[in-house]
This record gives sequence, structure tokens and C-alpha cells, in this order.
Amino acid sequence: TKVDRLYYEAQFRPGDYLIFGKETKGLPEEILALYRDRCYTVPMSNNHIRSLNLAMSAGIVLYEGLRQIRIKHP
Repeated sequence: TKVDRLYYEAQFRPGDYLIFGKETKGLPEEILALYRDRCYTVPMSNNHIRSLNLAMSAGIVLYEGLRQIRIKHP
């Protein structure tokens, strides 16, 4: 991964946008350069897996975002 912050450390708010990078390469360097302080990663516990499926990663992060927003804004 190119960043160390984990997705569940993000403070999601209504109106946020999510951008996901390619399964094998992640986000382009141009986006990382502009928004590195707002970039997060989905950790993988198995070093034998090269990458998570993009749909799986998006689902994991979306679920966390909705969970946080529903707690703050029921």
C-alpha cells in the first residue's frame, strides 16, 4: 500500500466522495500527491494475496462509512 492509515480511521460525513484505485496499482500518484492526507487503505492479513477485488474493497469501505454516518446522523 502507498499509505498507512486504515479505512476505519477515516471520519466519514454525509456528502463525502470515495475514490478507489486499481486492484493492482492503487491510486495514481497525481491523486496521492494532492490528497495523501485523505487517503486510506484496506489492510490484507494474507501476504500471499496480491490484491483485494475492487468491488470487495468498495463494499468494505462503504459499509464502514454508512455505519459511522448512521451512528452520528440516525
